[in-house]
This record gives sequence, structure tokens and C-alpha cells, in this order.
Amino acid sequence: MKDLDSHKKIAVLIDADNAQLSKIGAILSELSAHGHIVIKRAYGDWSSEYLKNWKQTLNELAIQPKQQFAYTTGKNATDVSMIIDAMDLLYSDKFDAFALVSSDSDFTSLASRLRESEIFVFGVGEKKTPVSFRNACDDFIFTENLETENSTPTPEKPPKSGTTVSPKTTPNHELLPLLKKAWELYQDDDGWANVSPAGSMIKRSKPDFDPRTYGASKLTDIIIGLKNIFEVKKSKGKGTTNIILYRLKKR
Repeated sequence: MKDLDSHKKIAVLIDADNAQLSKIGAILSELSAHGHIVIKRAYGDWSSEYLKNWKQTLNELAIQPKQQFAYTTGKNATDVSMIIDAMDLLYSDKFDAFALVSSDSDFTSLASRLRESEIFVFGVGEKKTPVSFRNACDDFIFTENLETENSTPTPEKPPKSGTTVSPKTTPNHELLPLLKKAWELYQDDDGWANVSPAGSMIKRSKPDFDPRTYGASKLTDIIIGLKNIFEVKKSKGKGTTNIILYRLKKR
């Protein structure tokens, strides 16, 4: 897959039927950190009462609305229109990444098809999004982890780097085995593993992994919070950088 940087071109496709209007601005801000958003399109039946509140947001964020009438009850014509558009954009060979904004599992096949063409795929949706769609993406972003302009700080807000994770946000049974597996793969002769490649492996295995889900700002913070399982140390890297290492504690 292609690595992303500030020069990568991203196409953002929004399923308005299954996207949170209040989060759209935060979603675009999050994606902008990964590259240059070239296309922003939102798909839906804009004549319906359900989408009447979208107009102002579409105008303010310069998102192009794509009209799709619902021809038959029970059939999602919006999904089909968005998928066709995505394939047209894919064949234009102008984009390095696609962002599919939806909590609908109907886009699982589309995400898989884009990845087959070596296109980096972001998925953006709520935690209720089916696992099949989340795992079909390279990176799945939960909207619950994105703050809107009207958000107010709460005690649940992610701590600063270097602080421990509270018991409420201790990684669940899905993450802990991955941390141990990454340690096994990347440990050196002294049993220390670099957190950076470990984090990349975890992201490949679990595309919806995000430290913010566990109340942390970095993977390092999560590992530090698991002080009964892992020990952590810093090692001097190139220049002023530090390498963070961790290893499983001996029983």
C-alpha cells in the first residue's frame, strides 16, 4: 500500500444517509492531516426531508452534493451511485487514497476493491459500523473519537503523552494479544521491541485501532498504562529523537 504524506491526493466520498452531519467538519479536518483533499462529494436524495439540514454544511465546507433519487422502497440507490462514482475516480488514476464516510457495511466490497488496486482506504463511521467494513479499510476512524467545535472538555478527554491510562480505558482482550504478538515479532536480543513498528503491525491487524478509543493520545501511553504487563524505556535515536521500547515483564 502507498504511504501517506502531505502531498497525497485524497477523494472523500460521503454517504449522507449513514453519516453524522455534526461530525463532517471534524472528519475533514482529521483527513486533512493525512494528505490533500482534492474531491469532497456527498451522496443522497437531497429532495428528501431527512437531509434538509445538510445544505448549510455542504456550502460552508465546499462539499459537492450528488443527487440520487430513491427509485424503489427498500433499495439504497445512494450506495450504488457512490460505488459507481468511486470506480470512475479510481480509473482516472489521479488519487492516492479514498475516504469512505459511512457506517454501512454495503461499502465493504468497495473498500476491498480499492485496496486491490493499491489505493489507501480510510473508513470513517460510528462504532456500530460492522467489523467487515472496518477490516476492509487500511485505517478506520471512529467518529466518536473526533471532537466537534461545540464539544466541551470532559474528564474522559485523552491525557497528554507520557501519562498513564486510567483503569476505565484499559485495552480490551482484542488489543492485548496484538501488543504481545508485536513484541514477539520485533524484540531484540535483550527482549526490547520498538513501539513504532509494533504500532504499524497493530494497525494492519486492526484497522480501527486508535489510541483515543482507550483515552490515550499515543500507543506508548497505552503500554505505559499496562505497567503490570510491560516495562518501557527510552533509547537515543538519530538527532534529538528518542526511540520508545517495551518488553513483556518476566513472571
